[in-house]
Amino acid sequence: MSEQHTVLKKVIKPVHLWAIGVGLVISGEYFGWNYGWGVAGTVGFLIATLIITLLYITFIFSFTELTTSIPQAGGPFTYSHRALGPLGGLIAGYATAVEFLLATPAIAFALGNYLHFLHPALPVLGCGIGFYVLLTGVNLLGIKESALFSLVITLLAVFELLIYMGIVAPSFKVSNFMHNPMPAGWFGVFAALPFAIWLYVCIEGIAMVAEEVKDPSKNIPKGYISGILTLMILAIGVMVFTGGITDWQQLSAIDYPLPEAIGIVLGKQSGVAKIFAGIGLFGLIASFNGIILSYSRQLFALARSGYLPSFLAALSPKRQAPHWSLIVGGLLGIIALYLGKTDQLVILSVLGAVVMYILSMISLFILRKKEPELERPFKAPLYPWFPAIALILSVVSLIAIIYYNVWLSILFFAGMAIALVIFVAMGRHKVGAVVYTT
Repeated sequence: MSEQHTVLKKVIKPVHLWAIGVGLVISGEYFGWNYGWGVAGTVGFLIATLIITLLYITFIFSFTELTTSIPQAGGPFTYSHRALGPLGGLIAGYATAVEFLLATPAIAFALGNYLHFLHPALPVLGCGIGFYVLLTGVNLLGIKESALFSLVITLLAVFELLIYMGIVAPSFKVSNFMHNPMPAGWFGVFAALPFAIWLYVCIEGIAMVAEEVKDPSKNIPKGYISGILTLMILAIGVMVFTGGITDWQQLSAIDYPLPEAIGIVLGKQSGVAKIFAGIGLFGLIASFNGIILSYSRQLFALARSGYLPSFLAALSPKRQAPHWSLIVGGLLGIIALYLGKTDQLVILSVLGAVVMYILSMISLFILRKKEPELERPFKAPLYPWFPAIALILSVVSLIAIIYYNVWLSILFFAGMAIALVIFVAMGRHKVGAVVYTT
């Protein structure tokens, strides 16, 4: 396949990067994180969230060095391949694909539940599949259209979360937040780490659109840094205010905690509660769209480098979108909808993310020594401390996830082992990945 048919268009500006970065994650503020209350309580989960916030601040400032130095659609796969060789690239590619491909069905479940909350006659699963079809269609239109859609829907989602905090804040009571705050003690804090990661997971998906960014050396840092700061404020604000309005245990095991919370504050028959639940779809749609955009680029990059079937690297002639990667990724997500539950999909997605974070930080250290002359438009601040902190906290998170989710972890690593066996049997471990200029 010739290079000119596998190179993506550069159309993304800083504001689009902010929207993609925040949009990728913002659904995590709407649902999923509240399962962390169920294992840790409010204060236990707050501690877990602060630990993970430190992880993401140090990780993003370190990861930006890799993305600006090697701005390719493969993202972590490309960095790990360059630093660790073909096997490292495969593991990073597998972990990233699992992270993004399984985050989308988790969001699809939440979308279905939100619509079911509004109109009980609507089926949860059917609505989730419908959103897959709709948003895959949006991304088939091309990156320019998808980025514009992300910008509009993300702005609406951020605005809505600010309104939400304004509505529930007057009802916040410290006594509610401090009721049974750490029922499982410090063990609960570790058990809650994957749900805290859900508040930030997938922001690194900006790396997968790096080839499509105008002036990536200057604009990618702007997108990452503005995105993580926005998410940090929203995540902690939403989680703390929600925990103080009622008995938090009522909200710890549902996929629509925010509309339920507003229903508690204003009354479930309140028109505002119903309106909020309706526009609450904005955040979920923003993440759904952004993750579809990211996983399609990851599959595209893996296929372009020979790690997946070559047809996944094909671009539509008119729109220059990786149409087969979009379609196949959507089909895999729909299958996951039938096989998994929301909390299981969250855990598997986060597990893939943490493995990828570990490999990325290791790659950063290796590339600093292996390629000292590599152009680095943005360097990780306080090196080596920032990447070291991110690496250590990622390892701690990995241990916690495996310890509290043994069978899901076995499933994840069994899939990785199968991929490695096939990869080695085909002799791909002896072949270098194709490098594409950007």
